[in-house]
Amino acid sequence: MASHRTPRPTGTRVAGIRTPAALATAALTSVALLSQTANAAPSAEPRPSLEEVEKKVNDLYHQAESATEKYNAAKEKTSKQRKKVDRLLDDVAKRTEKLNTSREELGSFAAAQYRTGASAPDTATLLLADDPQDYFDQTQLMSRLTTRQKAAVDDYITEQAATTKKRAEASKSLQTLTTSQSALKTSKADVQKKLSAARELLSDLTAQEKARLAAIEKKKQEEADRKAAELAQQQAAAAKAAAEKAAQQESSSSTSTGSSSSTTTDSSYATKAAKAIAFARAQIGKPYVWGATGPGSYDCSGLTQAAWKAAGVTLPRVTTDQVNAGTTVSLSDAQPGDLVFFYDDVSHVGLYIGNGMMIHAPKPGAYVREESIYYGGTSIIHSVVRPA
Repeated sequence: MASHRTPRPTGTRVAGIRTPAALATAALTSVALLSQTANAAPSAEPRPSLEEVEKKVNDLYHQAESATEKYNAAKEKTSKQRKKVDRLLDDVAKRTEKLNTSREELGSFAAAQYRTGASAPDTATLLLADDPQDYFDQTQLMSRLTTRQKAAVDDYITEQAATTKKRAEASKSLQTLTTSQSALKTSKADVQKKLSAARELLSDLTAQEKARLAAIEKKKQEEADRKAAELAQQQAAAAKAAAEKAAQQESSSSTSTGSSSSTTTDSSYATKAAKAIAFARAQIGKPYVWGATGPGSYDCSGLTQAAWKAAGVTLPRVTTDQVNAGTTVSLSDAQPGDLVFFYDDVSHVGLYIGNGMMIHAPKPGAYVREESIYYGGTSIIHSVVRPA
């Protein structure tokens, strides 16, 4: 006889039996997991790699140095403008004093006319008159003034006009000075902002990350030194070829005079360059401080300016002016003493000492040091300038 039992449903069993209680527990567990997933906080942004941190820090230091050069330019402009204002105000004071003396002299002339019975002038009106010439014309006194008195009137009129002009010039210069001071304040704040951001990035690194970052920097330094050695070899080969060519030219009397003149010029530059390099080398180990021109600390252009000043050559204060203060030469023709400029905005400069090396004040937190001109790669080298 066939069985009429209904077959049991298939499915996962708990200890062989799927009870209502087990099903309820599973449902509650699923709801809890879904709820936790929905309420979970969004994941934090991924931590930047060391390479990204290094690039960001270097960019910030570059931006800070650019802002420093703007600060230097604003500071120099403000200083010059302040001196101009002081000169103008001093000139106005002297002219005012002279004007008062002339005014008193004119008053004495008016009083003399009164005592001699001439038309009685109003001395107070004379002293306050905008144009003494008109006053004397109106009172018909000019015809009775002596040559000396007429000259005094003319001097007064001339001095009054000059004083008015100088006062207007001083006022305009004061307005320019106020603008320059505002630009100086803005540049200073910009530098501080960039430096603070760079320091904050570095402070967030762990000791292990800082060690790895130092290893990356060391590897870059080794590559920079390798390129410097290559440049030194190229320059040595070029110098040897030039010497051989000069020796051949010496045999010709028609070229000996020109060769002698060139040799004298090179010798003069080398002497000055040696003094500039000796000064820069003596500053090695002193800290980079933005806006500083020595003697205890320097920024990049402050160092090159001071170095060449020691050689008797005056350079402008900022990099964007120093780059135009000489003759531009190719990198392969660079000689010790030349200025090497970096970045498209010409915001950094170093003093070339030969063999692909330079002395420079690198950046905030660093010290004046000798380093390869390829310290930041080949692409950032802007130009080479011979200042004397």
